[in-house]
Amino acid sequence: MRGAAPRIPKGSGRAVKKHETHPYTVMTVCTGNICRSPMGEIILRHEFEQRGLGDAVRVESSGVSDEEYGNPIDPRAVKVLRERGYAIPAKHFAHRITRNEIADTDLFLPMTASHMNALLHMLPLSKRSDVHMYRSFDPNLPDPQPGYESEIDLVDPWYGGPREFETAIDQIEEVAPYIADYVEQQLEARDQQGA
Repeated sequence: MRGAAPRIPKGSGRAVKKHETHPYTVMTVCTGNICRSPMGEIILRHEFEQRGLGDAVRVESSGVSDEEYGNPIDPRAVKVLRERGYAIPAKHFAHRITRNEIADTDLFLPMTASHMNALLHMLPLSKRSDVHMYRSFDPNLPDPQPGYESEIDLVDPWYGGPREFETAIDQIEEVAPYIADYVEQQLEARDQQGA
């Protein structure tokens, strides 16, 4: 089902070779690319670096809209990320996902069902199976029924305050290890195929 992630056992990651080819690319996607998707990018990048996969996996972020084009990460998101000890990139340039990014991405992680639907309209058919909602990797959440994918939306902190940003970062952090497990399995499969 679109949006639902393949279920994998917790902690199933294995040692992965460094890749001479392009790194496996993960793209987090939200509306304007200033809150949720850059938070996901930073947290996932940290997760992969902690696993020694910083060279094998590239994590990026984008939006489905260009309404925030050129803007930095929302200061409220920066604050909550710093409070949790994450390194903030020196420069962030909010943008709508590009054709080149679509071509280079191996795993698309929209934060909500509406982001997923917008993204699916932008992607060629060959890329649509690479789209999984961010929280669909949480083994504690049920797989949503078709048409009810919004039940696993990541909270939108934009109109809220510190509490909503705390909830958003909690949800992102909770799922990051499961996404990393999945990507490790994809890297291992790629290595076995000699990609």
